[in-house]
Amino acid sequence: MNADPEVREHLGDLLTREQSDASVSRFQADFDKRGYGWWAVEVQVTGEFIGFAGLDDVDEDMPFTGVEIGWRLARSAWGQGYATEGALRVLAHGFDALALPEILAVTTATNLRSQAVMRRIGMTRNPADDFDDPTEPEGALRSNVLYRISRSART
Repeated sequence: MNADPEVREHLGDLLTREQSDASVSRFQADFDKRGYGWWAVEVQVTGEFIGFAGLDDVDEDMPFTGVEIGWRLARSAWGQGYATEGALRVLAHGFDALALPEILAVTTATNLRSQAVMRRIGMTRNPADDFDDPTEPEGALRSNVLYRISRSART
């Protein structure tokens, strides 16, 4: 999945198997430390791994703080509702189990598919919150949008 150029289009460089495995190890360590993080996403009837979804602390380099929702799916799983279904479950966990007051979502300005998921799960965007990612050089990955949903606004 992390070696697929279309999956990584809005994320940056492709990852080798070793880099991808190291990411999973970091995800597990973060989950163990904080009690939240990334969950594997599987097709329920087959058990096929198709990606991940979950919560993560906003990177320290960002111009805001909080907890961010995210998802990444293999291309074969796109367009089937898995991102929306997974994101709704992540939101429920964040608000109900973790009692988070707000959950954020960030993506590149050109990632319209993820922005559509953000809207479907009830998140809203204030264009005044949009920002240039300080960790990215000039280019398509630099311009980002920020979506939010509060526990009280959850539908």
